[in-house]
Amino acid sequence: MNNQNNQKTELVAVCHNIRSRHNVGSIFRTADGAGVSKIFLCGITPSPPHGNIEKVSLGAENYIAWEKGKNTWQVLDKLKKEGFEILALEQAGDAVDYRKYKPRKGKKIALVLGNEIDGLPENVLKRANEILHITMNGRKESLNVSVAFGVAVYKLIDLIV
Repeated sequence: MNNQNNQKTELVAVCHNIRSRHNVGSIFRTADGAGVSKIFLCGITPSPPHGNIEKVSLGAENYIAWEKGKNTWQVLDKLKKEGFEILALEQAGDAVDYRKYKPRKGKKIALVLGNEIDGLPENVLKRANEILHITMNGRKESLNVSVAFGVAVYKLIDLIV
């Protein structure tokens, strides 16, 4: 089943300073599978074409719209003006468990992912309507950014379809 045909709400991904081309490739492939309509590659996040991105994305960068953005905060301000609810995926004190998030009716969703080491900066977090986190039960405090994206985006798809 192709979720894009059944999805009620537009969903985009915003990548802030993702360092690894492998992570970017994985995000493209997962985004395509989940029916994400566009990926914004901000800051130092690498963009196609690059062999290490294509190696992991298996061509998904050719099927999903993407745009390079210099500053994440500017992309978020633009998306807010276009009616998107901004969801930051981050370990933060006021973050809500992603499983308990309730989408607002009629709102498009932008899921923001942060740098593998530093996460999301304050100027990005303050633009978020909601900060979501994935509860960790082991010793590590977070998942790889591309894995976290997969977990969160498929939960969001369940909520908005």
